[in-house]
Amino acid sequence: MPDTAAARFPAPFRSSEMQVEDDWIDYNGHMNVAYYMVLFDRTIDQSFHPLGLGPDYVAARNASFFTVEAHIHYIRELQHADPVVATLQLLAYDAKRIHVYQELFHAEDGFRAAACEQLFLHVDMATKKTAPFPPDILANLAAMQRAHAGLPVDARVGRVMGIPAPIRGD
Repeated sequence: MPDTAAARFPAPFRSSEMQVEDDWIDYNGHMNVAYYMVLFDRTIDQSFHPLGLGPDYVAARNASFFTVEAHIHYIRELQHADPVVATLQLLAYDAKRIHVYQELFHAEDGFRAAACEQLFLHVDMATKKTAPFPPDILANLAAMQRAHAGLPVDARVGRVMGIPAPIRGD
């Protein structure tokens, strides 16, 4: 029998087309690093809405989700007015956390411009402390996880940033 709940979630989620805005161009002539996160954040808003985690959720349940960690990989620069789309893959979730991987693509040329791995915490807005997701949100997360279960996991996921210790000779 088909999984109708999982079928509601595209695998991966694909954002609407967005565009590099005029004031996002820095003195190097390409999109400034900060605005990659703006595009990833807009994709989070679009992709979490079907989970029931849109603006209405905050108002109705006095709860939200906060980014606790993000790793961005800048792969290829974007220029003024470039059209872009982003994808989102749900990697994992538990009672209070969501772990996702996103990629940003040039919408016409198809190249991958950036990737971002993020971890979110579910937060009770009255206490500003983590709190479990309600059962209906957990059910939606489970359905999205089933839809995304067959997607390959990019090698960038879980990478640690750093410079290896130098090799010391005799």
